[in-house]
Amino acid sequence: MKQSRTMSLIEAIANVVVGYCVAVLTQILIFPMFHLHTSLAQNLKMGAVFTVVSVARSFALRRLFEAIRVRNAE
Repeated sequence: MKQSRTMSLIEAIANVVVGYCVAVLTQILIFPMFHLHTSLAQNLKMGAVFTVVSVARSFALRRLFEAIRVRNAE
């Protein structure tokens, strides 16, 4: 069965939200090990930047692989 557009959107949003939370929690846990001390606000902002970069990377790769699939189907 094919996934609906709505469920694809819900999955994508859930992926971004979970990724953001993982990024922020990882920063909070790992940064002190490297003697990097940041505030919660700084961690939230950095997590947002990492999330935007991740979404852009994911989109670009998805489009690349779709172009490859279409070219190979011809």
